[in-house]
Amino acid sequence: MSSFIIWDVDPRIFSGFEYLRWYGLSWVTGVIVGYNIMIRFYKKESLPVDEIERLVIYVMVGGVIGARLGHILFYDPMHYLANPIEILPIRIKPSFQFTGLAGLASHGGVFGALLGLYLYHRKFKRGYLWLLDRLAIAGAFLGGCIRVGNLMNSEIVGIPSNVPWAFIFTRIDQTPRHPAQLYEALFYFGLGTLLYFIWRIPKYRNATGFLAGLSISMIFSQRFLIEFLKENQVQFEEGLALNMGQMLSIPLAMVGVFLLVNGLRKKPQLSE
Repeated sequence: MSSFIIWDVDPRIFSGFEYLRWYGLSWVTGVIVGYNIMIRFYKKESLPVDEIERLVIYVMVGGVIGARLGHILFYDPMHYLANPIEILPIRIKPSFQFTGLAGLASHGGVFGALLGLYLYHRKFKRGYLWLLDRLAIAGAFLGGCIRVGNLMNSEIVGIPSNVPWAFIFTRIDQTPRHPAQLYEALFYFGLGTLLYFIWRIPKYRNATGFLAGLSISMIFSQRFLIEFLKENQVQFEEGLALNMGQMLSIPLAMVGVFLLVNGLRKKPQLSE
């Protein structure tokens, strides 16, 4: 008989205290890691480090708002139209409950973060693609931390499987499943490491848009493929040839390929 990994982690860091959760800690850890990576980049290119705090605010606020709105618009608009209060991290029916931001769509988060980055670019006059190349590295590590948070929440689970490393998410059922969150977390950490070592090569560091394109194309190609191992997020996806995540990933992967190729062809863009 195969022995599977029993996963019964309480999403709360302290049992009985709702407001400190592993998911939130994962986000904070990812932001701290990304922040320190950006400090290294700014110091390397003699830019004022104090700008990074504002960069983080612009990108994070845009990303979180975009991820929340993306979930609402892409996955369950009718529910939130009927229950608009649940756009906030609370539920009042049948009784009051603090839910956290239960429902964040990574595709919406990408659009929101790109908009926040654009606003930062306009205000501080930094090259947009130059910024995006470096944020792609920091963002990969953040993405890995977020997927660790999903694992701690026992959410975004994989389809049933009998592989030896299958997880039984006891808070969901007793079925062994692919630990899809763990697969994605390892992919993001590996991608961030790869991008960092590529950035150290002047030819690619100065090919503005190359690192961003490589990151975007790899992330959304991976996202397209990993969806075949994940349970659908919402009911309407059942019976579809491709689910919502896959349909949204195709154009983004194509944008990534365009940026990658274009970055190798054009002249370097200055940071200022």
